[in-house]
Amino acid sequence: MNSNYAYITSEDLPSAKKSASKIEKGLKKFLIIAVIIFTAELIWLFGISPFIPFSTIEVHEFSGLQRADILYLAGIDDTSSFISTNTKEIRQKLSANILVESAVVMKRFPDKLSIFLTPRKASAVVLANRGTRQVPVYVDRQGVFFKVGESGSHEGTNLPILSGIENPQLNMRLPSALVPLVENLSEIATASPELLSAISEIRIERKTWDGFDLVLFPVHTSIRVRVENNLTEDTLRYMLVMLNVFEKDIQRPVEIDFRSGMGSYKIKEQSL
Repeated sequence: MNSNYAYITSEDLPSAKKSASKIEKGLKKFLIIAVIIFTAELIWLFGISPFIPFSTIEVHEFSGLQRADILYLAGIDDTSSFISTNTKEIRQKLSANILVESAVVMKRFPDKLSIFLTPRKASAVVLANRGTRQVPVYVDRQGVFFKVGESGSHEGTNLPILSGIENPQLNMRLPSALVPLVENLSEIATASPELLSAISEIRIERKTWDGFDLVLFPVHTSIRVRVENNLTEDTLRYMLVMLNVFEKDIQRPVEIDFRSGMGSYKIKEQSL
């Protein structure tokens, strides 16, 4: 009787064992090599690369403070690495610069650094006496005088001139009561710049007891406008409407008072 079954004899066992042993040894060698490679990568990633100088340094510069200046202020050089760099200290150094409103410093493991700076932006300008000439000193929305311009220059066509401020100096701040004014000017400049372009000067007048009044000098008329220290977009719009009405009147007032919320005025009496 024929049989189709194959049988493993005792003679075949040694060769089968040898084959299995080779496979086992091969797997062990593979695992050992894999562990070595993985360990080496971990050592490189966490033990070596953080000490290697940054491969990428991203810097957002702006006019007045270039990349080289920013890196110098931050204390970053060719040897700076992930481990040696303290982002908090760098942020404090950069924020101390008068041209910088805020700074963000981020490290990305293992060898990347990013520096983002927000520059101060002028909300108004004050003319300061420097000897026999006047120079513009720019003030931002936080009330910080941060830049001095050239004599006769006036950056930004929509920047109103603030008068009534004595001897402004770099890094000086406006009185806290006037900070809402420059904050409002910044917001108006963003939302409705055409309103600010209609004002050439804002004179700050201290009240007898406390606080300030603002006297506005429009560009296209000689009529002054007096308001409380809470200049808003609505106030400016209402002011321009009133001025437009009086421009057609022969008897124009010298000044319109908006401090009560309603425009009041007095016609200057004609001299005989």
